[in-house]
Amino acid sequence: MTALLKISRLIDLMNTWIGKLTMWLVLASVLISAGNAITRKAFNIGSNAFLEIQWYLFAAVFMLGVGYVMLKNAHVRIDFISGKLSKRTNAIIDAVGIVVFTIPLSIIMIDLGWPLFLRTYLSGEMSQNAGGLIRWPVMALVPLGFTILLLQSVSELIKRIGFLTGHLDEPFPLEDGKTAEERLVEELAAQAEQLRLAKVN
Repeated sequence: MTALLKISRLIDLMNTWIGKLTMWLVLASVLISAGNAITRKAFNIGSNAFLEIQWYLFAAVFMLGVGYVMLKNAHVRIDFISGKLSKRTNAIIDAVGIVVFTIPLSIIMIDLGWPLFLRTYLSGEMSQNAGGLIRWPVMALVPLGFTILLLQSVSELIKRIGFLTGHLDEPFPLEDGKTAEERLVEELAAQAEQLRLAKVN
């Protein structure tokens, strides 16, 4: 189990790095989108390449960031149910979900996405829009993104098993020892306090 936990930490480190890189892609997408809108409205200049790079970056944010979201336990959950269950029960549900759904889905999507990427890469397929971009980089995001998700799924499964077997104190890392719900409650309370003080002043 110790060796598996080391592998899990390496995967987590990789996805932390990818997640931080992805945040910069969000900024790049916003700047390109704003620049494109300004030049189109102010100077009546447009570019299909700039329009397409926006959705390339948008796709990259989702496909490359999916592992980081899973690492941070920020994916969609039914909180009003999971919040009432014990950590052990939640860990079991997570492990079953990872084995039955996430890992098989990732493998299927890699299997379907790789030939599509390879075909566009070998053919040098270009966008049908005038001045558009080459297609293979965005097609590569499908197998790459699901490979990242697959690796993080393996890491999360290791952590859930580690928790269930007593090798970990928590099934997933908590920032500052608090759950996402606890941090949200604190943020809302702080905002309410700021509003109250603003009204008083």
